[in-house]
Amino acid sequence: MSVRRVTGLETEYGISVPGDPGANPMLLSAQVVNAYAAPAAGSMSSALRARWDYEDEAPLRDARGFEVKRAAAHPSQLTDSPVRGDEHGRRGQGRAAPSASDVVGAESEDPTMANVILTNGARFYVDHAHPEYSSPEVLTPRAAVLYDRAGERILLESLRRVAATPGLTPVTIYKNNTDGKGASYGTHENYLMSRSTPFGDVVRHLTPFFASRQVFTGAGRVGIGQDSSTAGYQISQRADFFEVEVGLETTMKRPIINTRDEPHASVDKYRRLHVIVGDATMCEVATLLKVGTTSLVLTLLEAGALDGGPAGDLQLSDPVRALHEVSHDPGLTQLVRLRDGRRMTALELQRAYLEAAAAFVEDRFGDDADADTREVLTRWDGVLTKLERDVFSAAREVDWVAKLRLLEGYRSRDGLAWDHARLQAVDLQWSDVRPEKGLYLKLAERGQVERLVAEEDVQRAVTHPPEDTRAYFRGECLARYGSRVAAASWDSVIFDVPGRGALQRVPTLEPLRGTREHVGALLDRCTTAEELVSALTGG
Repeated sequence: MSVRRVTGLETEYGISVPGDPGANPMLLSAQVVNAYAAPAAGSMSSALRARWDYEDEAPLRDARGFEVKRAAAHPSQLTDSPVRGDEHGRRGQGRAAPSASDVVGAESEDPTMANVILTNGARFYVDHAHPEYSSPEVLTPRAAVLYDRAGERILLESLRRVAATPGLTPVTIYKNNTDGKGASYGTHENYLMSRSTPFGDVVRHLTPFFASRQVFTGAGRVGIGQDSSTAGYQISQRADFFEVEVGLETTMKRPIINTRDEPHASVDKYRRLHVIVGDATMCEVATLLKVGTTSLVLTLLEAGALDGGPAGDLQLSDPVRALHEVSHDPGLTQLVRLRDGRRMTALELQRAYLEAAAAFVEDRFGDDADADTREVLTRWDGVLTKLERDVFSAAREVDWVAKLRLLEGYRSRDGLAWDHARLQAVDLQWSDVRPEKGLYLKLAERGQVERLVAEEDVQRAVTHPPEDTRAYFRGECLARYGSRVAAASWDSVIFDVPGRGALQRVPTLEPLRGTREHVGALLDRCTTAEELVSALTGG
């Protein structure tokens, strides 16, 4: 058993123009992405030109065994096209080599469809009026933290390039999940898991886990309710925006368990669990635990180890209500009702999952458990112990606790009620990506939160891909042969090379191939894209 699993994080960043609440967020987001994709001032490098390939995307396929008809889908669900809500359908049905117009399509015609692939293997694009950074595939929780941090640096650099470009409107960017006025935007997690695991088991065991894990993954929010109309403070930024237990949607009637069945990998082998119920965390330990604990629970699920023992039957009587109740209780004493009539706190639910994971690891591996798994188990236990003993003792590791301590300082000093506008401003400033403005970043600079990754490693991750997943092949192809890469996606790279009658698609359906170990020597031998394509196609 291990926390090592193909994983990726997606973050939609908040964006605004100070003093201009009516500014068009789609245009602002596009200028942010395009500013990063263009060459830096004074640079001799070319712009990032490769576009996203939509060939194998299927956002309407449901893990419960059916596919939603396009006519019945909400426009926001049509993520398989650069033009949301159109009726022209998916491009490139079948496996014929696409043309250049198929690959680029409407993106070249509409600046708000900015959508590029980066040399670190990530995707950077406009999604639902937000700049979104989708990290490359990684294998460990620490790597997830590293490439999540790299995304923050990319957004910061984008913001600076916008500010330095004549004619562009300077913007402010936040790594948060709500504007405080009724709108929410996502931070999604993706985990590849075995397709043989019954999806009913996924729902049964993960719903209580997700409802309770916010005690260490919540980002904290001033205000209760989707529009923050009730004064107070809650654990999660996202919890109030979830309305159903299971469903396909991501922007309306949000479900705790999302059923999108779009693996971006071999469909016979993998299922991609698309998790939309998490917050955008700034604290590195919180991000590590968000990914690591979920990976451990998925391993237990795949092994059938959650059907007995301490985490055997934790199904909630009303999952959505429980999600809200836990978020609304920073004191962590709220009891939620289980289907069997028991009542447990979120901390007790998490203890049950932790005990099940620890027992399984000890039984299967003992002292031979890998270091990543041991770290997650140790930190999981440590954070739960701190939260049980004294909530504020977890302020170095958990966002909502660190933010609450900061807010309580303002409240105590100035006598502020929870509905005071200054507290809402502090809440927002917590997630500002600018080091001179962001309150989390100021705490980090002062050593008041725990850091897991070195800044030099983060800077390297901005431009270099992970070496142990297919992201290595994708990112290195962009870095080495960028002018010849017409498009790419999670499961393919498409080359436009002279002498070929059509674009050349290189499939990457197996996420654990295309690593440095697998293709590093090949890439080193091939100085041009033409040589690489010839080597891969045999001529």
